[in-house]
Amino acid sequence: MVSRSGSAIPISRAEIVRAQVESNLAKKIPSALTVREKPRVEVFSTGIAEVDAGIARETGAETGGLPRGALSEICGAGSSGRTSLMFSLLAQVTGNQSRREFCAVVDATDAFHPASAENSGVDLSRLLWVRCGTSSGNRTAAFNALEKALKVTDLLLQSGGFGLVAVDLGDIAPEVARRVPLTSWFRFRRAVENTPTALVILEQEPYAKTCASLVLQVKAVQARWSNLLSEEFYSTGSQRCAAAPTFSDLLRGLGVQVEVAHSRGPFGSAQGRLSNLCHTAVADCRKPPSAVLSGFETQMPWAG
Repeated sequence: MVSRSGSAIPISRAEIVRAQVESNLAKKIPSALTVREKPRVEVFSTGIAEVDAGIARETGAETGGLPRGALSEICGAGSSGRTSLMFSLLAQVTGNQSRREFCAVVDATDAFHPASAENSGVDLSRLLWVRCGTSSGNRTAAFNALEKALKVTDLLLQSGGFGLVAVDLGDIAPEVARRVPLTSWFRFRRAVENTPTALVILEQEPYAKTCASLVLQVKAVQARWSNLLSEEFYSTGSQRCAAAPTFSDLLRGLGVQVEVAHSRGPFGSAQGRLSNLCHTAVADCRKPPSAVLSGFETQMPWAG
C-alpha cells in the first residue's frame, strides 16, 4: 500500500489474512458480509400517550408501546390500574379503525367484565373471551384454573390469527402462580417470536422473569374524590390531600404510577433501571428534577 506522499505503508499479516477471508466469502456467499439493518420493532400503543412516551424513552425504541412477537408483563396489586391499562390496550387493537385486529382474553378467574371493557372502547365483536375458572379462594380450584389458562394460551399462540393475547392471572395468588415452571414461559416466548402477536400477562408480580421483553409495574398513588358540593380533592394511602373521605364522598378516579421495571429483546439488552411515570397532576407524587413525570388517571363509570 502506498500513501499520498509516495512512501509505502506496511500491511500486517492479520490484515492480509482478513482480506483473503473476505475475498473467499464474497465469492462463495455473496451476502455474508452484507450489513443488514435491524428491522423496526412494531408495537401496539397502550392508548395512553404519556405511558407510550415513557416506554419509548426508557427502552430506546422508536415508538412506545407493547411489542409484537414478544411476551410482556403488566404487574400490580388489586385496584392498581393494571386492568384499566389492559382495557386501553385492547381498545387500541380492536377499535382503532386503521388496525381493528382480533384479540383474545384468557380469563383465569372469571374476572373480566365485558360492560366495563366496552365502555373503555373495546370492540367486543373482535374479542375472544376464554373463561377458565372462578375467583374462589379454593387452592385446588386456583391450580386448575391456572393449568387451563396455560393450556389455552398455548393453543391460541399455536393457532395464530390474533393480534393480541392477554392472559389475566391477576387474581391468582402469587404462591400459586410462582409454581409455573420457567420452561412454560420460555415456550410461550418461543411460540410468539417472529409472529405478529403480542402476548401480555396480567399478574400481581413478575413471573416470566427473563423471558419477558417488557415488564410494566403499575401502582395506584392517589384517589380523586368529590363531595355533595361537587368539590373535588385527592387522597393518598400515606396522607390526605384535603380531607379524609366520608360516606358522602364519591370516588371519581385513581391516579396511577407506571414503572418500566425490565426491558430486553426487541428493545435491546436487558436493563435494570426504573422509570417513574407518574401522573403530572399529582401534587403528592413529586420526583427529583431529573425524573420525567407522566402517567394516567383512571375514571369511574359514574364520573361521566
